[in-house]
Amino acid sequence: MTKQNEPIRDADKTGWLDQGPRNVQRDLQNPDILVPPTTDHGTITNLRFSFSDAHMRLEEGGWAREVTNRELPASHDMAGVNMCLKPGAYRELHWHKEAEWAIMLKGNARVTALNENGESFIDDIVAGDLWDFEAGIPHSIQALDQGCEFLLVFSEPDFSENNTFLLTDWLAHTPKDVVAANFKLDEDALENLPKHEKYIFDGAVPGPIEQVKRPGTPMATPLTLHMKDVPAKHFEAGKVWIIDQAVFPAAKTISAAIVEVQPGGMRELHWHPKSEEWDYFMQGRAKVGVFNSNSLARTFDYQAGDVGVIPKEAGHYIQNIGTEPLIFIELFKNPVYSDISLNKWLATTPSQIVADHLNVTPATVEQFPSEEAAVVWYQNPDQPTDTQSTNGHVDDANAYFS
Repeated sequence: MTKQNEPIRDADKTGWLDQGPRNVQRDLQNPDILVPPTTDHGTITNLRFSFSDAHMRLEEGGWAREVTNRELPASHDMAGVNMCLKPGAYRELHWHKEAEWAIMLKGNARVTALNENGESFIDDIVAGDLWDFEAGIPHSIQALDQGCEFLLVFSEPDFSENNTFLLTDWLAHTPKDVVAANFKLDEDALENLPKHEKYIFDGAVPGPIEQVKRPGTPMATPLTLHMKDVPAKHFEAGKVWIIDQAVFPAAKTISAAIVEVQPGGMRELHWHPKSEEWDYFMQGRAKVGVFNSNSLARTFDYQAGDVGVIPKEAGHYIQNIGTEPLIFIELFKNPVYSDISLNKWLATTPSQIVADHLNVTPATVEQFPSEEAAVVWYQNPDQPTDTQSTNGHVDDANAYFS
């Protein structure tokens, strides 16, 4: 964007002043929409939506908001919910038609579940930890002493948190004599059954698991993953944690990568051959350039709390344009994570073929990186700038969650 924050592009002397009504703050958040790179071309549907623009459902024990294909029509595979619970509050016992993948963003919580074999699960999780409940698995979430905020990702784009199978909602719409017969109680004992769903409601912070868990057969495969146990892959400008069935067997539908990009770095040019990419930005500011074939290219800007979508197989990069580490999650409706690196592709193709395509010499091609790097430098780290200061923000994803 120009210094005057106007839609004027110096590179090719195009555009002019915007003198009419405008939302300057939105323009400042989206500089590559106001002044697109000269390489942008054609029309690509909107690939960005912010949770800050989503309806906030306020309940006595917390809140919830969602981004589905209603808010982001470009999403064809998944939807997301951002939820917060006060200390002790519950997301009541329920189940879904869709698989639920989740990451704890802040605080701590206890989750419980039961599978179709009658095996039960209970675990305490902290910021950075994950859980996965496949479709039909009944479960609950209760905040512990810190309260909690988390991101839920579901395996259908039109999912809505307002359409879950809730325990209280079911029993409120079942004749009381039937409920009493099921529980082998007199109807009088059930006089105070809720008349409607509770959804998110207050509760007391529970005691340790060993004091409250009930007898039963524990699950052989845990439904949570503690991120402290997952090693990162280190690259020149950041780190990546790959979360798929290889490290999280319970996640049978959704895989993910948690990506950290240092200031001055970028997620290399690549694409995903098996699934659409659904992104959640946790920290920092990003520029995302998407190429969707047929000369279609568009650039979007993202910041913490935004959701992004990358069409299946579309080439793209994700650049850190902020002053702190960029942290985001890539999610895929596929149990196995996969991507294809442009660098690796060209490095395994005969040099003369690449040279003939790009109008360079074979010697130049042989200077290209020979391996996938995932997170590379956009700006040489040996040339310090003010963008390489973290300005008091966290240094990396491990610190973010600690």
